[in-house]
Amino acid sequence: MPADYHLHTPLCKHATGSPTEFAAQAVRLGVPEIGFSDHSPMPMEFDDWRMLDAEVPRYLELVDEARAAHPTLPIRLGLEVDWLEGGEVWIESLSRRAPWDYLIGSVHYLGDWNFDHPDLVARFSSYGVEESWNRYWRLFGSAAKSGLFDIMAHPDLVKKFRHRPGGDLRRYYEPAVQACAEAGVAIEINTAGLFKPVAEMYPAPEFLKLAAEAGIPLTINSDAHSPQEVGRAFPQALELAKECGFTHLARFQGRRRTAAPLE
Repeated sequence: MPADYHLHTPLCKHATGSPTEFAAQAVRLGVPEIGFSDHSPMPMEFDDWRMLDAEVPRYLELVDEARAAHPTLPIRLGLEVDWLEGGEVWIESLSRRAPWDYLIGSVHYLGDWNFDHPDLVARFSSYGVEESWNRYWRLFGSAAKSGLFDIMAHPDLVKKFRHRPGGDLRRYYEPAVQACAEAGVAIEINTAGLFKPVAEMYPAPEFLKLAAEAGIPLTINSDAHSPQEVGRAFPQALELAKECGFTHLARFQGRRRTAAPLE
């Protein structure tokens, strides 16, 4: 089983179950290592689905409680941080707030539009699918190149509601893979996409094949928002990783990356 580094907590306002319960589920499943990477605070009241800045100390306490309850399970500390243009100083300040093991970069916003939100899907019509993809991948590449992140979350999240432009999508994938390769940042196979309208993992196999050829480090994560989702669909994700050419998975501790053979 791979490590599962993309786990959320109730502090994000849309997850259930304590970190201790997530850890207990990992132990039951034989997941060898986990990490919490809840949605980070933002420097303003930006939305209502992330921890508040004042809640960071409680977040650290919750992770420590899980570690105390499950001392034989390595439990890493991370954050999922939204990439917003001009937010580099804020992210740098977050990186100094705690002894993080990794930071995950993600793109959920195109300007003020949270394209990931099911109540806002209609805005694909006004933006246009092609323009939505253009903007998403430009932001994804900028986030990867920033050097602020250790892992890039759910590449091709913009497909979540089955919106795809026509033609060869490698025109989007190739620049993103190049940006990750040049920055030395890992990506994830995120199994949560199987349970969304698109009904497939993030990212697409074509993206993964390009990433494997470029030598980009890989993690496999569940993006769990409840304990029952820890390690979800990992056997399928492992097979996908192998089919796409990966031989190792990345592990993180103290923002240092190591590699473990893909089993």
